[in-house]
Amino acid sequence: MSHCRRRIQQDWLERFGYPLLLLETFVDPDRFHGTIYRASNWILAGSTKGYRRTREGYERTQSSKCVFILPLQRNARALLSRPVLNDRYLTGKANMKLTANQMLSLYDAFKAINAPRGAQGKKHQLPTILSLSVAAILCGMRGYKDIALWVQSLGNNARSRFRCRKRNGRYEAPSRTVIRNALVNVDPEQLNQALNIWNAHYGYLDERLAIDGKTMCNALDDQGRQTHIMSVIGH
Repeated sequence: MSHCRRRIQQDWLERFGYPLLLLETFVDPDRFHGTIYRASNWILAGSTKGYRRTREGYERTQSSKCVFILPLQRNARALLSRPVLNDRYLTGKANMKLTANQMLSLYDAFKAINAPRGAQGKKHQLPTILSLSVAAILCGMRGYKDIALWVQSLGNNARSRFRCRKRNGRYEAPSRTVIRNALVNVDPEQLNQALNIWNAHYGYLDERLAIDGKTMCNALDDQGRQTHIMSVIGH
């Protein structure tokens, strides 16, 4: 175990460019006592609440797990308890300050947009596709592939809130091809107007967020080329 600990520290530093501060593991108390972790100076931090993640969200399990942690630096607690992390550890993207309800209001904002020619009879509504795409972009996704992966990762409850089509008891998410076709063919002027109205209500909530419909046709695709119509600009 000590060898693994030293190895992961070095590998992490080489791969990501910053050191690890803390290791975490879970032990099922119904099967194990965590003796090896206790003997290796791991700290019993407490127990989980007994939930596990599923495709539909979270569900309660029969037992909770013991949480053991191991600080890898003497000042790990102080560093992790700071209101703002040290610049060395600020590796993630800025969090968006919009609530779920505010994001889901995108559907209503897009209802007035005319569906592209030939879109009648499609199983996914245009407001659903557009609201999912914008929500994905606001969460840091870029390109059709990333947007589609984010959409596919949504649980059944989240898909229902975005008003995805229900089939056989589950809500279906649009595929990458469906998303791309919608973004390519939607009327940019109508989209620009809808986004400006929505942004007037919610854009002020995060000073880093601005959505410019007029530049949406210049967003990046999976290879970094500017081809599709979605773009979120931080300022």
